[in-house]
Amino acid sequence: MTTRHAVVSGASIAGLSAAFWLRRTGWEVTVLERATAFRDGGQNVDVRGVGREVLARMGLTDAVKAQNTTETGTVFVDASGEVRVELPSDGATAELEILRGDLAGTILRQLPEGVEIGYGDPIAAVREEADAVTVTTSAGRVLRADLLVVAEGVRSATRDLLFEGQVDRRALGITMVFGTIPRTTGDDSRWRWYTTVGGRQVHLRPDHHGTTRAILACTEAEDPTRLDRAEALTRLRDRFSGVGWEAPRILDGFDGSDDVYFDHLTQIRMPVWHRGRVCLAGDAAWCVTPMGGGGASLALVSGYVLAACLSGTGSGSPTPGLTAYENWMRPLVDDVQGLPRWIKPFAFPRTRFGLTLRSAADKALMTPALAPLMARFTRVAETDRALPSITATGTATGTAR
Repeated sequence: MTTRHAVVSGASIAGLSAAFWLRRTGWEVTVLERATAFRDGGQNVDVRGVGREVLARMGLTDAVKAQNTTETGTVFVDASGEVRVELPSDGATAELEILRGDLAGTILRQLPEGVEIGYGDPIAAVREEADAVTVTTSAGRVLRADLLVVAEGVRSATRDLLFEGQVDRRALGITMVFGTIPRTTGDDSRWRWYTTVGGRQVHLRPDHHGTTRAILACTEAEDPTRLDRAEALTRLRDRFSGVGWEAPRILDGFDGSDDVYFDHLTQIRMPVWHRGRVCLAGDAAWCVTPMGGGGASLALVSGYVLAACLSGTGSGSPTPGLTAYENWMRPLVDDVQGLPRWIKPFAFPRTRFGLTLRSAADKALMTPALAPLMARFTRVAETDRALPSITATGTATGTAR
């Protein structure tokens, strides 16, 4: 029997999870990544819901726990840094809290033998046929495969090429800027979250690398990712002028940080995630944004579910397996993408009156009567359905070639 070959485009959480599980079920796997090297760093992500079960089946739970960010909880603070509200345990801060790069790196180091990864050589063209999909890279490499998994992220060029007219981009009108800054003696083990007028938020979160992860978030119609770094930082400084608390420190830190990342939050919604021998996974298919949460968990789960649903299809058409994959994942994604209309003005009040209402609501949501409503917003990737069964072949450990 001929071994099936999969090309996975994108070497972050979704792509590496797909590579891990496809190889475990007997596929030959080639991973293509646009970046010239593994992209380390990044901000906090967490593993929740059924993602924990997938992580356990990968044998990586202890490895993720060992790289916990050290964050012990979440508090809302005022302009002086005094705590207004303390969120319940395992609320915004999860038990399995890890940096994006650390989670992706953990999967990378434990990929089964036989997974090939090529950096700095992204997909340039795709030719679809009835019995194969042929991928040509920017360097001219030609790969003939039985399956192409596109896991390139929210701004996936390959998705846009192959699913033209089917990509519904829903900008939320929110910009989030992430970066790593030096830790100070005033930083502690909690996620400190400050909200003020003008639709602005300031966040500080600990990591286990001796630095602090910072976020500035605001309502913004213009997409700053279209600007160069210097202009984007200048506009950010203007936008957060007079905010107070730790905003000046963060702005100064961003000026000297080498990992500042601007994101204009955009959901991706699509009527279908597969066609022929091509399928989408992770943010390329369903970006839920940090407002929805659970993106890392969904990415992790998607690789398992994809491989499981394809494990019983043999060497024939992958369509039944891809259909089953989509049917299983859709309810999880839909649950997170369905943001209520009030969430943006609630999270980003623009006026002093709005901020007062927000502060009162924060305290009310911590009362026993309303605590279940608050808990609902942190329940992502949860389901009563059993994970689809998977037929594993080969080993679960090894180093990628």
